[in-house]
Formats: sequence, structure tokens, C-alpha cells
Amino acid sequence: MATRDDTTTEARAPLSRERILRAAVDLADQEGAGALSMRKVGQVLGVEAMSLYNHVEHKEDLLNGVVDVIVLEIEAALAAAEEAGAAPEDRGWKARLRHRALTARQVMMRHQWALPIIQSRTDAGPAMLTYMDAIVGILIDGGFSVDLTHHGLHALGSRILGFSQELFDDTQELSDSPEVAQIMMQQMLAHYPNLSVMLTEMASHDEDSVLGLGCDDQFEFEFALDLTLDGLDRLATLEATPR
Repeated sequence: MATRDDTTTEARAPLSRERILRAAVDLADQEGAGALSMRKVGQVLGVEAMSLYNHVEHKEDLLNGVVDVIVLEIEAALAAAEEAGAAPEDRGWKARLRHRALTARQVMMRHQWALPIIQSRTDAGPAMLTYMDAIVGILIDGGFSVDLTHHGLHALGSRILGFSQELFDDTQELSDSPEVAQIMMQQMLAHYPNLSVMLTEMASHDEDSVLGLGCDDQFEFEFALDLTLDGLDRLATLEATPR
């Protein structure tokens, strides 16, 4: 347990960019992304917001830095798995990339508030660039051409960072009332017959959701990841085959 002297020492520790960004991540873990302001981060650190500007240029710089902190957590998790012998025995590009994506997912699930922030970034920080450089290296080492590597990065998209960019949120129930849900299903059947067939089939396999709309997010992530990796594997094989 921290003593008052420990707390005072921590509060008086000199500010640094790393300390500010770590405090911002911890704050968002507790209160969500909406809490990420220079004023609130300053309050957490026990300093005036103006003091932060010596290390963080503005809020956008703060958000860019927060993303880098999370990416560094992914790299640390990968290194820990390697040291513990938990990395995949198959050292091929596909196994390495899959392991990296699933490790990233474990980290991202601890910081789900960060997903929209990551998607909104226009500038990549040094940690993100290093992370993407490692992915490009895995593909190049695996025999991919530069062209296929480029296309592969686009195909993998956010999955290489452990999450999927969905068109809509299909994890929410339409209603807490089975009666209302049944009426809504009947209305959908009249106007959207194909969607209704799919949702009805899903409902028969998902008793936990009113209409069976809830998906197994982990399964869907791995399904799309493996589909993409298998497709890239096929293209890489075709590319390497003499014509």
C-alpha cells in the first residue's frame, strides 16, 4: 500500500511526455475517452494544464501519443509471449501475423474506448510506424512482393491492431420486450425478407439475445482475419509460381 510520502513523491515526480501519456491512458480506462482533456489530465497529475504543453503540443498530440502508448503495450505483450515461450512454433508469416493480431486484440479489449480514436488519427506516431514496419517486414520476409504487401495491409486494415471496423453495431438488442421484438421482426419480414431470413436463423442459434442479433465478436474477428490471411497466402503462392 502506498504511503503518504510515496504519493507525495509520485505527485512531485518531474513531468515527462511518457508520464503524461500514461496518465491519460489510465484516466480513459477509468472514465472513457470523453475524459481526455488537457485540464483533466493535469488534474490527475496534480499540475496546471499549461504545464503539459511543455511536453504535449495540443490535444491532438495527446491523442496521437495515447495511441502510441497502447501500441507499445502490444509490443510489450508480444515480447513477453516470446520470452515465456508462448509465441507460435510455426515461424511462417501467417502464424506470426495471426499471433500479432490476436495479441493486439487482447490489449485493445482492455482499452476499447481507444478504437474510435485510432480510427480518427491522420498522423502516425513513432510507435505506430515501428509497429507497421514490423508487419511489412513479416510479409516481405515471407516472400511477398512490395505490391502484394501494400495490398495486404489494406486488406487486413484495423484487424492487424486487434479490432474490426464494422459498418454498424450488431451487438445491441432491438428491444428488451419479446412482444415488441416479435412485432419488429414481422415488420422486417414484410420490408426486408432477406435480412429477416438471416436474423431468424441467427435467433434459432442464439437464445441469449432477444432476436439473436448478438454475434460472437471474437469468432467474427478470427473468421475475417483467417479469411484474409488465407486469401493473401493464395495470392503469394500464385505470385511465386513461375509463369
